[in-house]
Amino acid sequence: MFKISEVDKDDSDLVWLVSELDAFQSELYPAESNHCLDLSTVSDEQFRCVIAHDQDGSPAGCGALLFQANSSAEIKRVYIRPEYRGRKLGELIVTAIETIASEKSSRLLRLETGIYQQPAITLYRRCGYEMCDAFSPYTADPLSVFMCKELP
Repeated sequence: MFKISEVDKDDSDLVWLVSELDAFQSELYPAESNHCLDLSTVSDEQFRCVIAHDQDGSPAGCGALLFQANSSAEIKRVYIRPEYRGRKLGELIVTAIETIASEKSSRLLRLETGIYQQPAITLYRRCGYEMCDAFSPYTADPLSVFMCKELP
């Protein structure tokens, strides 16, 4: 059982998970194709974060939303620690993110992930996301996959 809660971007568990995610992605992609968002560069009004803890209170995964113009938002920083994968935690995090987006009247969610992260792509497809073209601030990259979903 997992508990998902909203946290500030400077939450120590979130910072730890994001640093683990950055290390994971730096092994997969060259710097120019690694689109890691530095949390210190966004305002609290633009950014909302969730973290999942297991029944013992250990951080298991995280995710975030970066709000943009035109009622859209970008899913950022979704990460599940390896020992928690395969337990449907990704779906719980994406659902929590989508709930926050709906509460903030975002109607279009977009994301960028990498071609070597097939489990992530599978997760997003299961959650109803479809492939799309690159969106700002990105440009087409052979190592990137872009996806989107319209919310009701």
